[in-house]
Amino acid sequence: MTDLNKKTVLITGAGGGFGLHMTKQFRAAGCKLVLTDLNDRALRAAIGEAGDALLASTTADLATEEGCGVIAGTCTARGIAPDILVNNAGIGVAGRLDQVPRERWETLMQLNLISPMRLCNLFLPAMIERDSGHIVNISSLAGWAGSQGLTSYCASKFGLRGFGESLCADLEDTGVRVTNVYPCFSRTPILESPQFGYEERRAVPEYLISEPSDVVRKILQGIEKNRLHVFPDKHARRIHYLVRFMPWIIPRLNRRMQNESIVMGKETS
Repeated sequence: MTDLNKKTVLITGAGGGFGLHMTKQFRAAGCKLVLTDLNDRALRAAIGEAGDALLASTTADLATEEGCGVIAGTCTARGIAPDILVNNAGIGVAGRLDQVPRERWETLMQLNLISPMRLCNLFLPAMIERDSGHIVNISSLAGWAGSQGLTSYCASKFGLRGFGESLCADLEDTGVRVTNVYPCFSRTPILESPQFGYEERRAVPEYLISEPSDVVRKILQGIEKNRLHVFPDKHARRIHYLVRFMPWIIPRLNRRMQNESIVMGKETS
């Protein structure tokens, strides 16, 4: 079991939908916080939620190597050694790959996949030396099942799942743990991600959308129990089992969701 009380937690994307709830819930669990976000306004919102639990904060573009270095430099300058690194920052984009501007999907890959690897490379050695620590990767159900219009997003989340699984194997003989999280759709700004190549904007069916506070609660429970895989909502759990035991049904579910998303888009346009 991992005791969260008095742990130092570094949260990327702290001003986002999951990030704000992470800030609240880790603070309530007795953690000290290091927060980062690309957007200064979003970061200020997270700082407000952190209150007296805040140790440090900085804006940084994690889609760049320099941005990852800014976070590490901030911690080093203040003598902070994170016990838990939460790789939460991420973006989405929808559309057929050839219709999405190249810079969009390349930035997505840098932020969603390369950034967690860079940050682990920076913070993991100290965790191994202390023989304690926890890496948390916010992947997605899109890291288990490919979906139409989400080519780059699924690639990044599949990659993050594989990275976390392999990292866990590498760290088996150490005191450092890894937790991968696979939410389905949740009520966060990523639902408003840019879309390319569609005549009408597509919307996620309401019944598939979970509340981020519930998802984050399950994440903290997974960390405490040292679980490698966390499926924090009912749709994530159900679809994961279908992927494992009835993979032939997934294309049907994808087609159904695509049809429903088109209808929702027409209703809300």
